[in-house]
Formats: sequence, C-alpha cells, structure tokens
Amino acid sequence: MSDGTVNAHTHLYSALAPYGMPAPVPPPESFVQILERIWWRLDRALDAESLAVSARLYAAESLALGTTTVFDHHESPNLIEGSLDLLADACADVGLEAVLCYGVTERNFGHDEARRGLREGLRFLDANTRPLVRGVLGIHASFTVSDETLREVGAAARAAGVPVHVHLAEDQADVTDARARGYAGPLERLLALDALTPGSILAHGVHLSPEQVRRAHDAGCWLVNNPRSNANNRVGCAQSLAASGRVALGTDGFPADMLAERDAAVAHAGCDATTAQARLDAGLTLRAAFFGPDRPPRASPETAVLESLRADARRVAPRLFERMKAL
Repeated sequence: MSDGTVNAHTHLYSALAPYGMPAPVPPPESFVQILERIWWRLDRALDAESLAVSARLYAAESLALGTTTVFDHHESPNLIEGSLDLLADACADVGLEAVLCYGVTERNFGHDEARRGLREGLRFLDANTRPLVRGVLGIHASFTVSDETLREVGAAARAAGVPVHVHLAEDQADVTDARARGYAGPLERLLALDALTPGSILAHGVHLSPEQVRRAHDAGCWLVNNPRSNANNRVGCAQSLAASGRVALGTDGFPADMLAERDAAVAHAGCDATTAQARLDAGLTLRAAFFGPDRPPRASPETAVLESLRADARRVAPRLFERMKAL
C-alpha cells in the first residue's frame, strides 16, 4: 500500500467501455464526431443500474491503481435527477474520495436540459453529507451551451461558493465556436460571462496560448492535463500549460493509473520528468482545497471486491450497449 494519488479529471461512467462497447459506424473523422458517435451516445444510454455498476467498478479499480481521490465530470441526459447520488454512493461504498459535478449542456434537449443539470448540481450540493464526497458545479464545454446558461451556472456557483468544472479548449472546435459567437476564445467567453469562480477546474486546455493559460491562472483557476486522452483523440499537445503554476493530471476516463499518466505527460505533452511529477503532486494541493490538509487515504481494495464488480460489469454492459446501438 502507498499514499494515494489524485485523478483531477475523469468520467466514472466510462468504466464499462472495455466490456464490448460497439465500434462507431462510420468511423469518426474528427473529435466532435468521436463525441457524437461514441461518448454522447454512451451517456444517453445510461440507466441507473449501468451507471451505478460503472461508477463502483471505476472507483474500485482506481483504488487498486493507487488513486484515492477523483474529480469526476458527469453527464447522463436521460438520467439527470439523482445521478450524482448514484455516483456518490458508489465512491463512498468502496472508500474513494470524490469531487462530483453534473456537466450542464444543451446538446440534446436545449435550455431545459441545461436547467435540469444545474438543478441536479445544486440539489446535490445541498443534500450531500457523505464525508468522502464533495460537490461542485459543472459545464460540459462552452460549445454545447448558450451564453444564458453560462451566466446561470456562474451566478449559481458564486452564490453557492463553489468552483466550476468544465472542459476547455480540448479541441479546435471549441475555439472556433467561441469565435463564431464573437469571443476571442472559449476562456474569454467563460470569463466575460462570469461563468468561472476561483478554484474552477479547466480540463485539457490543449488549444490555449501561454497568455491565455496565464490569464486562467490569474483568475484562480486550475488546469488539468490529460495526455493519454489527448493523444488518443489526436486533438494536439497541451504545451502551453507550463505558463501556469496550477496544473494537475487527469485521465479523462482512462483508467486512474496516475503513474502512467505522469509518464504520458513526458511522452505526449512535452513535459520533462520534473514537470510531469510536479503535475502529479499538484493534484494533492487541489485535493486539499476540498478535503483539508490531512494526507489522502491509503489505497487497499480487495481482489474479491474487484472480481465481483467485474462480474457485474459483464452482466450489465451488453444491455447498455444494445441501448447505445439503438440510438
């Protein structure tokens, strides 16, 4: 056993993907098509059982990999109300610390969907009493929401005194969308609409300039480098993140092997070994803002628990993927 590491951006709902998720047809040719044909179909297919099984499996496997704290970013458009409780219970049951949010979006059902997502985030902030779990507010990505929604989330986050967790400039499509709306970029859009509060968590930042990264830092935000995901999705390399002293590592749904992510930062994100390790260590500082200065718990999941959860995954995944194929 060893002191735990921190996964500063991931997706608990992704754990069933290795259990037979169907290949997209036709194959995607862009990042947005990857979202449309794979991940956005998967999140629409989630029901309560598959979400709970996925979250428990990801949580237990995180502990097995030495990760004891995760910052999750969640969407399940056909299962919004109560979804954060399912995630919270799954993490608490296996002893994983978690910071949860619902990623507000308008990509399926318009502004009503966004308001329901925001209500779920606010409900969870009020209702959660689990000692291992905290809540923040979330936005999927600025290119999937209106200016009105961004203002609403920012106002709610300020009133609640919590950060906002959002995908930012992961792909050039996010930049193109912001410019088409009259902003210099997605960061400038979020700042102009007061959508970010101090401590907000900006995942990716691949297509930010060093000046923009410094501006995010000056606004009190964290950036999260996800090198394995960025390489897999061929969205580019987050080389400008060195302009901030507040950068942690996440896996964006990949298994929570943070040592592998650290090594990937060297291989795929232009980091030297010292910088990569500093980003891994920075996750502990981010964690402390939510759970205090005490050291994180030590990771020690039982093999029997993992095997039971993997059996549940094999049972539930085929039904999930049948729903996914029908969408």
